[in-house]
Amino acid sequence: MSDFRNENIQTLSPVFFPMTNVIQNYAWGSTTSVNQLFGTPNPNGEPQAEIWMGAHPNGCSVVNIEGVETKLSELIAQNMDAFLSEKVAARFGELPYLFKVLAAENALSIQVHPNKKQAEAGYALEEQQGIPHSAGNRNYKDPNHKPELVYALTRYQAMNGFRAIGEIIDNFARLDIAELAPLVNALIETQNAEGLATFFSSLLSLEGQAKDQAIMALLAHATHSSDPLMALIVELETQYPGDIGLFAPLMLNVITLEPGQAMFLDAETPHAYLKGTGLEIMANSDNVLRAGLTPKYMDIDELVACTIFEEKPFDTLLLAPQDQDQVLTYAIPVDDFNFDLIQASKQRQIHANTAEILLALDETMVLTHANGECCSIEKGQSVFIPAYANTYTIDCTGRVARAYC
Repeated sequence: MSDFRNENIQTLSPVFFPMTNVIQNYAWGSTTSVNQLFGTPNPNGEPQAEIWMGAHPNGCSVVNIEGVETKLSELIAQNMDAFLSEKVAARFGELPYLFKVLAAENALSIQVHPNKKQAEAGYALEEQQGIPHSAGNRNYKDPNHKPELVYALTRYQAMNGFRAIGEIIDNFARLDIAELAPLVNALIETQNAEGLATFFSSLLSLEGQAKDQAIMALLAHATHSSDPLMALIVELETQYPGDIGLFAPLMLNVITLEPGQAMFLDAETPHAYLKGTGLEIMANSDNVLRAGLTPKYMDIDELVACTIFEEKPFDTLLLAPQDQDQVLTYAIPVDDFNFDLIQASKQRQIHANTAEILLALDETMVLTHANGECCSIEKGQSVFIPAYANTYTIDCTGRVARAYC
């Protein structure tokens, strides 16, 4: 195997590393979508929920180095300055993003991700307490935040951020559920962040008969309503019966992205992916605080401590790109990752200042470099390109997704 540790960056080769990626077979995943979009085989009919492209230890991509299958993380570790750039290596010490294809047949749990400071403190505390990383009650798997961008490949339904408090009050007042009346009245009296935090945590904390009666009343109303929001609740109930998260669509914005639309999901903001296939790029983290639609552990106190209780106007949810020569660039408010959607390319030059991952979405893409190297990547396949590549050329009649930092 080549040793990249002590070589001059100007002489390093190769510059293109086709990737073999881990497919995560989570139960909520689609058995057909990835196959239909990319022709990815699924001979056992398993749910193909996520394709991970990156160097995360829970699903690290593999590249071929002189016939030897090598984890991408191990390759990068040989010379981080060369592969990531000196700036990124000093700032992050690893590939700072994880790129995914996500195909949801059923809803994922409602989630909040901590900010960077919260993740560092929470991880350190749980390490000190000796809680195993695999423990069901472990909140922090790493000391990193997890902001995300999602780009829809199909129609993609999600929840993102709190509705206006007045709208939340109206939604619950129409239900007129006796068990929730004290919570709704308290929110009416305190229509601010503190009131919303109390309402949210009190609702999630309902137990026993009060919880069961409230959910029964919700479903009784939903099954006799023509409101699409109620229809969504009925659908979610078939996936998560008896779950307190069934009330979430009344509190959170529900949005359906059309193919080609994108949305950013901030840290400290409750969200959930409900159905559809898209691309997701995020900071390299696996920290999740759950808020419903899950059989897994929910730490409500920690969840509330890591949530910003502010209204998120619906018309701010979509992330509009800048379009320059058929390259859509999305303004990302964090420095862990960037995302471009390259719509068509004929001898298009790309300047690579940091580590990049390209994914061919529609057609084969051909990459060439000034050193004479050429690489062909089929639809649905991806390639890692190190910072030392500097400049390369793309030829592709279809779309190419580009993740970089």
